[in-house]
Amino acid sequence: MGAVAAGMRSQGFTVTGQDDNVYPPMSTFLEAQGIVITKGFAPEDIPASADLVVIGNAMSRGKPAVEAVLNRKLYYLSLPETLKQFFLRGRHNLVVTGTHGKTTTTSMLAWILEHAGLAPGWLIGGIPANLGTGCQLRDSRHFVIEGDEYDTAFFDKRSKFVHYLPELVIVNNIEFDHADIFRDLDEIKTSFRRLLNIVPGEGMVLVNADDANCLDVATTCPAPVVEVGFSENAGNRIRNVRHLPDGTSFEVFGETFTIPLLGDFNVRNAAMAASAAHFYGVPLATIREALAAFVGIKRRQEVRGVVRGVTVIDDFGHHPTAIRETLAGLRQRYAGSRLWAIFEPRSNTTRRAVFQHTLPAAFVQADGVFIAQVARLDQLAENERLNPAQVVADIAATGKPAFYEPTADAIVERLRPLAGEGDVVVVFSNGGFDGIHDKLLNRL
Repeated sequence: MGAVAAGMRSQGFTVTGQDDNVYPPMSTFLEAQGIVITKGFAPEDIPASADLVVIGNAMSRGKPAVEAVLNRKLYYLSLPETLKQFFLRGRHNLVVTGTHGKTTTTSMLAWILEHAGLAPGWLIGGIPANLGTGCQLRDSRHFVIEGDEYDTAFFDKRSKFVHYLPELVIVNNIEFDHADIFRDLDEIKTSFRRLLNIVPGEGMVLVNADDANCLDVATTCPAPVVEVGFSENAGNRIRNVRHLPDGTSFEVFGETFTIPLLGDFNVRNAAMAASAAHFYGVPLATIREALAAFVGIKRRQEVRGVVRGVTVIDDFGHHPTAIRETLAGLRQRYAGSRLWAIFEPRSNTTRRAVFQHTLPAAFVQADGVFIAQVARLDQLAENERLNPAQVVADIAATGKPAFYEPTADAIVERLRPLAGEGDVVVVFSNGGFDGIHDKLLNRL
């Protein structure tokens, strides 16, 4: 929502917004764009002369602003409909999807096209360092967009990505997530099939060759499909991965590429981006240069500071697979360090008991673990919630230090005397987590 608000502002629209809680980096980004955000959802904050109200998918009936829009008969659209109507029609739209890695892969792909001089537009659910903004709405033939499988709005329960008029689709991986709107994995796979069903015959679908769910949803795809991955059956096969002190190298298309990122999952992200760029004619040498110069995205393995020899890292990970893969990558980079993991169960899936038995194994690479209280406890019945204390008990049973502390302040106070020089602390949360990163750095 923030990125599109900035994009609309850059086209000359007057833009205002409402939210419960806006925090950095998006809050400071919007301020810099001159976009005023009011806290809460007061009807009087919606201008009487509004030409369009864009309603985010977190909004529901009963919110005063939503009721006012309906009662006042204002023109409203969902965010994906807004994109389709104002920005996506008539373009070559490259849609990056999957349970994990969407933001990184979309950022890499947009950066490659930008580096190649194609001047693409893009919409990314983060702020890539190379690009400076999560949204660039140019008058360009190419538009790179992060495609989310979450539902569109309270009045449209289809996945967002079906609105994006895809010409090329990347499917990074498919796992169960979003337990608040999907009953099971099969429902999620149905959404992906709907997306692949609207890719034109002159387009392209790139799927993870190492993920059975991706291969399954692509079996009936009417568009050309290319498998990308480590599997020997992959059309674009990744070979000879080497983990370097400051990044990773790998081969695809018979060429060697280097990225300043960690982990096999980022290698596949890069191979997907390279494959997509190659489809649009970007020379391999240009792709190699762009990947080598890729910096990263805020809140993806982002070092927030080093104090007294303790490195504090922020990561958006909120699914067991993402946590496990991120810790595996950090273990490679900080091989001689003690690695502490802090996790806030905040997403609509991890707040629930869905991953009660699989979450402990996600922290196998950590030397110590802290789990916070489930966010927004009042919204879930006790028998539906994740039990953080039990997650901690299961981890501790393996002989690893593990602690349940309900708040950011309590975690900081428990961890401060335990953390020593050379230690690495990674914080996993898809929210602000009460400013835990700065609190920890300050206390250290």
